[in-house]
Amino acid sequence: MTLAVNEVSVPVDFDNTGETDMKPPVLMTGEASYKRVTTLVSRIIEAPRAPAIWYPCFFLSASLAGLLFALIGYEVFTGVGVWGNNSPQGWGFPIVNFVFWVGIAHAGTLISAILLLFRQKWRTGINRFAEATTVFAVVCAGVFPAIHVGRPWMAYWLAPYPNIMGDWPNFYSPLLWDAIAVGTYTTVSVLFWYLGMVPDLATLRDRATTRLRHTVFGILAMGWRGSARHWKIYDRALLVIAGLATCLVLGVSSTVSTDFAVSQIPGWHETIFPPLFTVGAIFSGFATIMFLAYPVRAIFGLKSLITDRHLDNVAKITLFMASIVFYIYMIEFFIAYYSGNPYERYVYMNWMFGPYWWAGWAMLFFNGVIPQVLWFKKARKTWWIAAPVGLFCLAGMWCERFVIIISSMTHDFLPSSWHHFVPTWVDYGMLAGSFGLFFTMFLLFCRFVPVVAMYEVKSILPQSHVHLPKAAGVKI
Repeated sequence: MTLAVNEVSVPVDFDNTGETDMKPPVLMTGEASYKRVTTLVSRIIEAPRAPAIWYPCFFLSASLAGLLFALIGYEVFTGVGVWGNNSPQGWGFPIVNFVFWVGIAHAGTLISAILLLFRQKWRTGINRFAEATTVFAVVCAGVFPAIHVGRPWMAYWLAPYPNIMGDWPNFYSPLLWDAIAVGTYTTVSVLFWYLGMVPDLATLRDRATTRLRHTVFGILAMGWRGSARHWKIYDRALLVIAGLATCLVLGVSSTVSTDFAVSQIPGWHETIFPPLFTVGAIFSGFATIMFLAYPVRAIFGLKSLITDRHLDNVAKITLFMASIVFYIYMIEFFIAYYSGNPYERYVYMNWMFGPYWWAGWAMLFFNGVIPQVLWFKKARKTWWIAAPVGLFCLAGMWCERFVIIISSMTHDFLPSSWHHFVPTWVDYGMLAGSFGLFFTMFLLFCRFVPVVAMYEVKSILPQSHVHLPKAAGVKI
């Protein structure tokens, strides 16, 4: 059966990962109409109750988030001795967690900003909650440097505020680089995320059935009317912020990597760290999206909008980034061998056969070997294969941060200064609590904010392309 381009309707379970005669390609299954897009997304927010599984998930994540804040209070009033940090391992779990969460924060900006600049239309189904993961991961990342300074009530010293002593921040300090980079990235990411929601918030305002909803969404929509002038200014602003965010994706990860590269510790003093951290950050971010997309579309009934084609593209990019990360790992080992430096050689041997050997092998296996199953289309289409692969990739990236920070600092130049690092229950509790904080914010977002960009999905529907020929051409 051949369908006209303005009458396209394919089954919800339609496999749109392959090539068809449909122009434009199928990026929404089921009835492709403006009304259905609005209904699918708005009903999640307008429903009196969330899906049943949402409540135990929220209770668990909120409990872990509460544990995090309780442990932060315990650490502030007791001191940093509650961690396993020692000399020479002064960074410990807090900085491992910081670098890990900063990495996750990059995929949302990459999908939304870079793919927007390159006019990739398949981004529309997943860009909204990808941007949300950016904001929430940055929040989780920002917690750890603040408490790691030892006296968090004096963290404002990082800002160049006027004071009678003329005590300005040390711009040669990597701590200040992190504060500036993460602060700028957070500001641009939140602005980009919120600006993208304005048309959808106006839709929810117009559909509101209660005074409270109408007032809240009306304030958030900032008087959006959808006029031609509004759309013109909106598109320009979105492109400008997308350009800034794209630069920040590279800048923030490179800045975090120079925290290590400017030091003299073996295993850190390497120029390959900026590309490693950048690619690794993008890799972990896409793995997060691949892990979250399957439950989101299943729980909230969004399979028509987050289709197999979206998930297939995410899996392919994850595979591509995993291959680059694994290649850089091999280059690192080769550099250590070829340099002839005994300290560098020892560090990499210590990664694989030292006291933290489990983290070194997990890093290589989870980041380099397991993602290779995504070469097979069946694996990319099967949720119980693709979603666990994303979870394993996240575990591998955390192990990478652990190996770089913990293994390298515990064994430096002088054997007399070596000291084994043993995490405490507070370290493990804060790690689990950071995941609880992330999922608490993510679940609230899915319940009360449009999880899919309605106006962007509508822009790629066949009826939006009025100048295309009506020769449709998909056979069902």
